[in-house]
Order: sequence, then C-alpha cells, then structure tokens
Amino acid sequence: MMKGVPYLVAVAILALAFSLASAYDPSPLQDFCVAINNTDSAVFVNGKFCKDPIYVTANDFFFSGLNIPGNTTVNKLGSSVNLVKVDKLLGLNTLGISLARLDFAPYGLNPPHIHPRGTELLVVMEGTLLVGFVTSNPNKLFTKILNKGDVFVFPIGLIHFQFNIGQTNAVAFAGLSSQNPGLITIASTVFGSNPPINPNVLTKAFQLDKNVVDYLQKQF
Repeated sequence: MMKGVPYLVAVAILALAFSLASAYDPSPLQDFCVAINNTDSAVFVNGKFCKDPIYVTANDFFFSGLNIPGNTTVNKLGSSVNLVKVDKLLGLNTLGISLARLDFAPYGLNPPHIHPRGTELLVVMEGTLLVGFVTSNPNKLFTKILNKGDVFVFPIGLIHFQFNIGQTNAVAFAGLSSQNPGLITIASTVFGSNPPINPNVLTKAFQLDKNVVDYLQKQF
C-alpha cells in the first residue's frame, strides 16, 4: 500500500507544475510592476516595462469614469464596452485582472466573441440580459436569462455573448482574469480581416452562396 504513495505524490507534483506552467498571466514576483513606456532604467516584465518603484504614485493604481454610461449609438449593435485593462490602468501590470463596463440599448447585443486569455465574471446592474457560451467539443450551448444582481461566468477561450432582451437600457460589469484578456469578435474577425480571407474559403466553411459571403465581407 505504501509503494503507491510516492507515485501519487509524484503525480500531484506534476499536476501542480503543469497548472503553474500553463497559467496565462504569470504570478508577480514583487508587490507591483506599474507599466511604463520609457525604457530607461526599466525592467521588462510580462509584456511591459516596470516603472521604478521610487516614482510610483497612487495615480498609477487609479482609473475614473466607469460611472459614465457608454455610447450605444455609435455602432449597429446597440452596445458599448469600456474595458479597463493594463493600457488604461498601468498598475494592473502583472496582477492578472481587468474590469469592464457594458452598456446596452434596448435589444442591444455584445456579439459572439472570445477572450483568449481570460475568464469573464459578469454581474448585471440594471436590465435583463440573455447570455450564453458554447463549449468547444461537442458544441453545447449554456444559456441563461439574467436580471439585476445576477452573476454568470464565461470560461476562458469560449465563444460567448450578451443580449439585452428588455425594453430599457441594461448595464453590467465584468471582471476578467487577465490584465489584457484579448478580444476576438467572431463575425468581424472572419468577415472583416485585413487582408480579407479568400471568399472561396468562407463559402465552403459556412456553406453559403458566394454572393452572401461577398455581402458579409462588405459589411465589415
């Protein structure tokens, strides 16, 4: 019976090592690493240079403006996302977290998209949202109607969406497990890439008429 213990310990250690090695945002090795564009006397950590701690101030950890509603009329989707990531809040560097405010006009949509580097935790502040995500294989949809105060999580790297099904504006806040979670919006990425994807590829992939593909590419 005891012979199996070292084996189990080894498996546990390997599993722990793998989990650490596969982390998306490395754990910081210091209290903070405020990002800075000036490379003089700076240290490059996790995609950014660190400001000398002597010159760090409280403002490096401060962002103002998430109380201001986003403009949902600037696009056809009727939605607006204000993501506070490391480029806007330099003190987020190496901390592995970011925050977003999402505003929706009535029937506004945050279209199917992916965050390749972050899990998203959403809380509804006002309104009613239909949300969901699709698993990788098999492609199973998990969907839910959320009301004020409800919380939903979208696992990292999976296609997900939020849709305002109410007749009033909706507001939600989302925390993401990366200082720079990334964004791949399915429709605009596929049909609006630069240079464009060969129409024959999209015609066959989506089983669409070429005229439809041409139309969709023009929309983006």
